[in-house]
Amino acid sequence: MSDEILFDRDPKYIPRVAAVHDMCGYGKCSLTAAIPILSAAGCDACPVPTALFSAHTRYAVYTFHDTTEILNGYLDAWRKENVELDGVYSGFLGSAEQVAIIKRLYDEYPQALRLVDPVMGDGGKTYPTYTPELCEAMGTLVSGADVLMPNLTEASILTGRAYPGQDLDDAQVNGVLDALLDLGAKHVVLKGIDRGDGMIRNYVASAAIGSAGKRELAHGKLPFMVHGTGDAFASALCGAVMAGRSLAESARIAGEFVRHAMESTQYQPHHDERGVSFELNLNELTGLVHR
Repeated sequence: MSDEILFDRDPKYIPRVAAVHDMCGYGKCSLTAAIPILSAAGCDACPVPTALFSAHTRYAVYTFHDTTEILNGYLDAWRKENVELDGVYSGFLGSAEQVAIIKRLYDEYPQALRLVDPVMGDGGKTYPTYTPELCEAMGTLVSGADVLMPNLTEASILTGRAYPGQDLDDAQVNGVLDALLDLGAKHVVLKGIDRGDGMIRNYVASAAIGSAGKRELAHGKLPFMVHGTGDAFASALCGAVMAGRSLAESARIAGEFVRHAMESTQYQPHHDERGVSFELNLNELTGLVHR
């Protein structure tokens, strides 16, 4: 497989990335992950908040405010100020109508990379605020995505397949990758294959070659899980891509960053609820910009 560089970065330039995610007041996910991680990788993170949460949805009590009604005015102001973007990185959405906001960004910034983390669920279940209409609308972002980054739950929703569990053999992985590429994604990074052998595997494939040319990136599995690793992985991958690293190398960097952040997380209070603590490992991403 050709390992493509998707963004040719001038070392002196700071790329601007619209981060279209929710803002969570407590708990490490979405914009509270995307902003510092992208910034550490040398990007200007420009948030487009799709919802406001008091805490993430793993907590028993949280407030949720859908920001759909303010977003067109928000982007109108950007256009009046001639804001320029090099990438549009989308994740958790508050409503099906917000897909049109992302497509507006695509139309107004046609040269920007489209980086889609189709945040809808995990472990075979959709997140509590996601409706069938929102999942269907999310699927329309796949066609034309420069990088699509689903976990297996999200890949199943997008392709209309039954959730297969985390243990997929190579033939099954190929089937999922090809199905996602057939939907129009230019590149796919499939996250979180767990075959019970102490490794977590991510796979990178491109439409130009298909699943036969996929790259496997394997990382040692830790004996615990924490919330927010998917958001940290996707944000680190986007940061590495915008730093000028190739896609497979970006996926490797993101996987190692998340693993190291999880190692740091285990020493933090309430980490099993709050989520992955990556602050002590941001230097790994800053190093991308300077080597």
